[in-house]
Amino acid sequence: MKTTLDLDDELLERAMALAAREGRSLTALVEDGLRLRVRRLGTGKVVEPEIAVYEGRGGLVPGVDPLSNRSLEHAADDDA
Repeated sequence: MKTTLDLDDELLERAMALAAREGRSLTALVEDGLRLRVRRLGTGKVVEPEIAVYEGRGGLVPGVDPLSNRSLEHAADDDA
């Protein structure tokens, strides 16, 4: 459905910049915000947004222990 909204200029600029950074349309950003707000009002609870999960390939360089701060720091210092 099409509608017309009067929005604060600064808010609109910030929303447009956020949508551009995320590679999304302003419409999608506004819809997500409205869904979150309606959900909160409907249940009386705060609904946590979904966490983005990277499902690509790759990972740590062989030999780096992800449970060791020292190993991670050492890997970060390498110029690899």
